[in-house]
Amino acid sequence: MYGQISTLAFIGIEARPVEVQVRVTPGAAAFAIVGLPDKAVAESRERVRNALHAVGLGLPFKHITVNLAPADLPKEGSHFDLPIVLAMMSAMEAIAPDAIANYAAIGELALDGSIRAVPGTLPAAIGANGLGKGLICPAATGPEAAWASEEIDILAAPHLLSLVNHFKGLQTLTRPKPNVMPAQSYAADLRDIKGQETAKRALEIAAAGNHNLLMIGPPGSGKSMLASRLPSILPPLQPEEILEVSMVHSLAGELMGGKLTVERPFRAPHHSASMASLVGGGSRPKPGEVSLAHHGVLFLDELPEFQPNVLDALRQPLEAGETVIARANHRISYPSRIQLIAAMNPCKCGGGKPGEPCRRGPRCAADYQARVSGPLLDRIDLQIEVPAISAADLVLPAPAEGSVDVRARVAAARDRQRARFEALGARGTRTNADCSAALLEQTAMPDESGVALLRHAAETLGLSARGFHRTLKVARTIADLEGAEKVARAHVAEALSYRGETLRQARAA
Repeated sequence: MYGQISTLAFIGIEARPVEVQVRVTPGAAAFAIVGLPDKAVAESRERVRNALHAVGLGLPFKHITVNLAPADLPKEGSHFDLPIVLAMMSAMEAIAPDAIANYAAIGELALDGSIRAVPGTLPAAIGANGLGKGLICPAATGPEAAWASEEIDILAAPHLLSLVNHFKGLQTLTRPKPNVMPAQSYAADLRDIKGQETAKRALEIAAAGNHNLLMIGPPGSGKSMLASRLPSILPPLQPEEILEVSMVHSLAGELMGGKLTVERPFRAPHHSASMASLVGGGSRPKPGEVSLAHHGVLFLDELPEFQPNVLDALRQPLEAGETVIARANHRISYPSRIQLIAAMNPCKCGGGKPGEPCRRGPRCAADYQARVSGPLLDRIDLQIEVPAISAADLVLPAPAEGSVDVRARVAAARDRQRARFEALGARGTRTNADCSAALLEQTAMPDESGVALLRHAAETLGLSARGFHRTLKVARTIADLEGAEKVARAHVAEALSYRGETLRQARAA
């Protein structure tokens, strides 16, 4: 007796096809799973055995071999339970082989036969659609799978018995509908922040061009408040971005009820985070915080308190927009196009009281800020000082302009960028921060006086090639916020003013 069905294994966000083959032969009673299964796959024997008993079937007292082909591809996760039991039921003639021939299946079995949700349903649905097959998945993640395509056939079953009845024509499993989480109404608003006009201006520029931002200031100056209000001024995800973000979150098991969201991710890991938790990895590689923040914001508070090697691991994702995890037996790539927002105190003791220098002197600040490497700072486009707030600022009335007004300007600036790059045929480039050096020459070169200022700054302040290009990107964003077609000298001057911290450190060194 023989039965088989397709399923998928995940390598990064890629879903690789796997054939689950089951053969029942005479001989001593045994249940063997081969094909490089991990512990979770090997333990599926007991879940399959009990799930079959729950629907009134028993395993034959024979030799049962389950082969997961290709045999050299590692198989990880509990989502192999459902395809194994379906292939076994096909071999036992409890299900017609033709009924499952055009499907791939994923799902974890409970001991009572119910089908539990598993991570990765959206990438699995996209992979099955690429194979020209439908998908059998848990009912809890059916809405997630429905986003893969309008044409893909999806059977979202809550229980193994309901799946058997569907194939026998005793009941019908309706196709699940795509579901979206409602847009959030942000309680945190820029109107809550009094003073800090320079910081709010930098935050608006960062949001408009998807630029990285570093805020340096004493405790209580409002750095974390500013960062927490960034999502309230960011535009919603574009349709293609929604799928990219959701595939990563699906693999991490973070899509609640199979619902996709239009809001940009905002991740704020604690400074005790390990390298594996921040950039991904581990014995069973999973996406880290930098990948879960794809097309969104990664906020690192108390930046120098992170381990230096953990911070330096961010250099490649910030530059390339992806995280590559290389191990002896596999190489996995996760998308990681993020906006880095970081905050730090000027020195270990916080910088002293408002208006007073640190009592330990300049050495305290120099040693503390040296924990963040120069190459990482060079990848941060805007670096600003956030001064302490005085009591006079706190008694002022709330600002008239809030997040709604700023978000409208940010959305308009991003629309200009997207239209510009589409007109140039730059597919995949949506914001100025993503712009390549070749595109910068076409879109961001300033007028004659702006070029003269930029040349003088590069020579006298020691701008690196990366710093030169990032200054141009910020200047282009400032021009977009004003609706200007050409980058002018004033835009370049403002962009240069936001690289002051890096340049001051370079001069001090």
